[in-house]
Amino acid sequence: MNKFLQKIGIASFVAGTVFASMLPNAVQAAGMSSAAKAGLDKEITEMIGNDGTHVPGLSVIVYKDGKKVYSKAAGRSYIDAADPSKDKAMNADTRFRIASVSKQFTAFTIMQLIADGKLSLDGDVSKYLGFNLRNPNYPDTPITIRMLLSHTSSLRDGRIYSIPPQDNVQEFFQPTGRYYEAGAHFAPLGQAPGKYFKYTNLNYGLLGTIIEKVTGERFDKYQREHILKQLDIKGSYNVGDFDAQDLKRLGVIYQKQKDNVWDEHGPWIAQLDDYRGKLQNPEMVLINNPDQRTGDSWYSLKNYVPGTNATIFSPQGGLRISSNELSHLLEMLLNRGYYKGKEIVKPELINEMLTLQWRYDPQNPNGSTYGGSIEGYCLAEQPIFGAGTSRVVKDHEIDLRGHLGEAYGLLSGVMIRPDSKDGFIYIANGEAVAEDDDPRSAGNFSGNYVWEENIMQAICTHAFLQ
Repeated sequence: MNKFLQKIGIASFVAGTVFASMLPNAVQAAGMSSAAKAGLDKEITEMIGNDGTHVPGLSVIVYKDGKKVYSKAAGRSYIDAADPSKDKAMNADTRFRIASVSKQFTAFTIMQLIADGKLSLDGDVSKYLGFNLRNPNYPDTPITIRMLLSHTSSLRDGRIYSIPPQDNVQEFFQPTGRYYEAGAHFAPLGQAPGKYFKYTNLNYGLLGTIIEKVTGERFDKYQREHILKQLDIKGSYNVGDFDAQDLKRLGVIYQKQKDNVWDEHGPWIAQLDDYRGKLQNPEMVLINNPDQRTGDSWYSLKNYVPGTNATIFSPQGGLRISSNELSHLLEMLLNRGYYKGKEIVKPELINEMLTLQWRYDPQNPNGSTYGGSIEGYCLAEQPIFGAGTSRVVKDHEIDLRGHLGEAYGLLSGVMIRPDSKDGFIYIANGEAVAEDDDPRSAGNFSGNYVWEENIMQAICTHAFLQ
């Protein structure tokens, strides 16, 4: 085993899972033809609309052979129902709350701290958090950073996973805790730590808290001054960081619902980030949980103690970032942890992030596949298997790895192809029909949502199959 891997405790590195693009003899792809670009232009334009499975705005960027070969934005990033003249066009510099694509940035920081010797991938998180964290159904099994990153920790979200700054994350896990929810944050017997997968946003709230513990800094500030700055990204987890010019570039997320009553023929209704140019206080934070909107509220950060509760910054989904800025992340993944020639994350750790940690076993069900959309998971990276139920092209097998995001109506994705230096980014900022509750939201040939199918199949077909 490589001495560096041995030092930091990585035992699951499998050479066969490394991207072929990282190998010296990999076959590199050519650019997109004008016909392929025109075809993708047409499909993106047809996805824009005001009802059904249309979206108000969509941005797409494609890389081939490690280079940007396509970029298009269509539709609107801001919609004023009273005065359409105030609408703003979607563009690749519009920032959105990017949902679960944010998890990758939290994981990159974790990997940097591992490389610095401040964390261990298989270290017991209790020693970092400062309290004993065990699933009471498995009291002798330590919960590790690897488990948090791979959603195999046996922790669960319960009704909420973001809590006010005056509360400690211990409140989720202690029987007397304010957010214990009768033990809802722990998996039952039969779903052991390290063995059973269930996608859990709280895992990343804890990872953010661990980052604060070992650095002594607030999560939002540390991310901004380290991983984001290293990647030339000026986005933030805290909208209070944005000046007047930044706020003009902040896109709004929409749905055709209010109080969970949907009307696809009604107006687009802002769900998040409709600040109308009003500057926000950087010492205030909005606490929200996508499935429990009635609890949304602003709280002061004045007395917040870093290392007690980074769930306030949504390490799992709260980064505001643009398509163009996400392309910097994509370039880093395609270049084995390097961006503009500078090492951001060690190549060995990028490889480990992209190595399967869990795969669904239909003969011995060992996790939740969410309708077949998640067939495996790495470390903050999600594989899409071209021949499986997570596939995004109906009649061709294209494997992908990266991460998707879904929250408040936003749909996003950053994906690369394991057998090339190809990849893509997309951001869509609204839904006119309800996920899951409306049958039209279901994919036509996979376990993904129809929006994800439509967008990713169009990209893959025109960019990688022509």
